[in-house]
Amino acid sequence: MRANLPSPSPEALAHSERLCELIRHDIAAQDGWIPFSRFMELALYAPGLGYYTAGARKFGAAGDFITAPELSALFGRTLAKQLIEVMQASTPHILELGAGSGKLAVDILTELEKRNALPESYSILEVSADLRERQQALIQERLPHLAARVQWLDALPESISGAVIGNEVLDALPVHLVYWSDGRILERGVTNEANRFIWQDRLPENPALLDIAKSIAAPDDYLSEVSLAARGLIASLCERMDKGALLFIDYGFGAAEYYHPQRARGTLMCHYRHHSHDDPFYLLGLQDITAHVDFTAIAESAIDHGAHFLGYTSQAHFLINNGVTDFLKEVSPEDVRAYAPLSNQLQKLTSPAEMGELFKVIALGKGMEAPLAGFLRGDMSRHL
Repeated sequence: MRANLPSPSPEALAHSERLCELIRHDIAAQDGWIPFSRFMELALYAPGLGYYTAGARKFGAAGDFITAPELSALFGRTLAKQLIEVMQASTPHILELGAGSGKLAVDILTELEKRNALPESYSILEVSADLRERQQALIQERLPHLAARVQWLDALPESISGAVIGNEVLDALPVHLVYWSDGRILERGVTNEANRFIWQDRLPENPALLDIAKSIAAPDDYLSEVSLAARGLIASLCERMDKGALLFIDYGFGAAEYYHPQRARGTLMCHYRHHSHDDPFYLLGLQDITAHVDFTAIAESAIDHGAHFLGYTSQAHFLINNGVTDFLKEVSPEDVRAYAPLSNQLQKLTSPAEMGELFKVIALGKGMEAPLAGFLRGDMSRHL
């Protein structure tokens, strides 16, 4: 057990071992080796056992990490203002991907109701039955009068219009690991030896992965990630979209920074009880596994599938452009108990030392005028 990380309970360890056994069987069924993308998929999404499909609390102070909606209602309230612009220019529908605890949906709907701008429907695509139950309970508790407007989906609808949002969704999609060494391109995968998972490199068999890897000017002895899953999700959304905009908020970079020569070991990171480390084999099913987002790949995938680029900026600029500071004016600075927490939350959402610069927002769509309000200042498209 890692000395600097909290110890899990015996029940949690038993759960982790069941997931490990499932992955061992999968490796055996695939002739002793699976690509890391498959390993990550099982670790996060194996039914009933994966990190996002089992019942452990993930979000907030009691979980493994804190997302912007968990940090402050300012995030959802400000995002709601951008969604109004999108819905007015397309149709009054919202689709949220991977809604976490449901807090973002509650904050958005609360603000839209205040502004008399409620959508006709608020759909949530959630792969985790456990999280779906939590979302439903929170909606019922906080907004029972709006519960009929909210629906849960098992798959993407065939036709999409209105606003689509994904907060910290792309970073949780499985990634392939690619290793450039001695003039060769290798795919890093996982094998099992004496009930231990170990790394093993092989020549890539996926043509799409190999084509992308060949296009990256990586130096020798360089390891990084390629997310075919993120590209595929964007492609599916854009192919289905009639009119509207996709808004994705996540941590990441444009391709030039993502594959910078100095980032020689990639961006793969694990999160457990508010501790970060780089060992994806540790406590499977109990920790999150993520990779930063290549926003250039996201933009290119959207354009290749019929959408238009509508904007790319930092989370700080996006929130400020949409008037996040106006919410502080609703509270008197003299009311220290009310004002100080809000001011502190705003600082964490927008400060370069916190979430403000690391997190980016990208907008893609069809039938929409660019730029949207959130991208009027602080344009970062030159970094894509």
